[in-house]
Amino acid sequence: MRLLILLLVTLSCARADFPWPDKSGPNKDGHVGTAHAKDVVTSWDEASGKHIVWKTPLPEEGHSTPIIGATSLWFTSASKDGTKQYLDVVDRKTGKLVHHHLVFENDDPEPLGNGVNNYAAPSCVIDGTGIYVHFGTYGTTKLNLKTLEKFWGRRDINARHYRGPGSSPVLYKDLVILTLDGIDQQYVTALHKDTGKTIWRTDRTTDYGDLGEDGKPEREGDARKAYGTPSLVSTGGRDQLISVGSRAMFGYDPETGKELWTIPHVNFNAAVRPVSRDGLLFVNTGSSRAHLLAVRLDDKMQGDISKSHVVWDRAKRNSRFSGHVLVGDRIVQATEGGIVSCIDQKTGEQIWSDRLPGTYMATPIVVGDLVYYVNETGQSRVIKVLGDKMEIVGDGELDVGIQASAAVADGALFLRTKTMLYKLAP
Repeated sequence: MRLLILLLVTLSCARADFPWPDKSGPNKDGHVGTAHAKDVVTSWDEASGKHIVWKTPLPEEGHSTPIIGATSLWFTSASKDGTKQYLDVVDRKTGKLVHHHLVFENDDPEPLGNGVNNYAAPSCVIDGTGIYVHFGTYGTTKLNLKTLEKFWGRRDINARHYRGPGSSPVLYKDLVILTLDGIDQQYVTALHKDTGKTIWRTDRTTDYGDLGEDGKPEREGDARKAYGTPSLVSTGGRDQLISVGSRAMFGYDPETGKELWTIPHVNFNAAVRPVSRDGLLFVNTGSSRAHLLAVRLDDKMQGDISKSHVVWDRAKRNSRFSGHVLVGDRIVQATEGGIVSCIDQKTGEQIWSDRLPGTYMATPIVVGDLVYYVNETGQSRVIKVLGDKMEIVGDGELDVGIQASAAVADGALFLRTKTMLYKLAP
């Protein structure tokens, strides 16, 4: 049976005037579109100013990826204590901070309890009718692109994140789909993108295996939380929403929320977005001992498919935060500690492994056949991956570390550090 895989750009009719409409780019896979890939620089330097067109100080915290429209960049930020959450808008040409728009205020936000996350981790998503801004349990809203007027807002879609929010919204037809995997409840829900009205909600059916003798989840349900953003594919004549949670991954009908299939796994804290190619779905299960799985996509996916559809399972040296990308017939990923692996997509066999300096949280982007990695101390490396070993072809140095993924438009590379937003170009 013929298998057709359609990425979200097709499903949601992405527009040419939004070169980076989603955290993972126009095709939701980290690849820069051909029209925007020409002349993207492979080196830059803070000290000399090499290839730095402008840099703009950022007033608040956050590591959401900038979304790029026709003239502006859009991204969330928040005060350190989480009491105020903002949408920031920066002019693409000049770097001017046009808006630092207060979206939500919170009287008593839950403490983060770690040094990794903040209160502005989810990225926005944009279409021709507005920008969708999501801060997890703290609120979701749709704003006018020109005036930032609120079309609708929801503050009743809740879960205890325990370590802060992380999952980003996804657009599908007339729906904006949200994922909330907290310690107290875990579910996926869809709102009508024009009204904000709930269309469906589906609770996870996962057996977490974490109940203590008192019948309550151990450690308050810490092993139930996750931070993943779903992907969309089409196979066997139907669209599927692919969502990875703690202890299990799922395929859902994005129209209705109906659970189609599941694969139980042993990990939690899932944060890496699934990607697909040539009838295979590649999924990271989360946490420091994550597995990387290849799952066959077909019209027979129903119920527990762990025995029937898992093509291969790589159990060691997989990424924790930084997502995997597909280049040619290979998968490229980096562990938090910088171990880069190049893997055959069909077999799961490792082709080569090498190391980059620093620690890695941001998912890389792909420009042509080059992979761009940025680390938490401000270093960047541009690598070729299609040979029998890693080849470094470019590097960059910025003063402050990077946790947000890069974005590209019209040959310009945009990087958000912990304190600055940069435009890099020839």
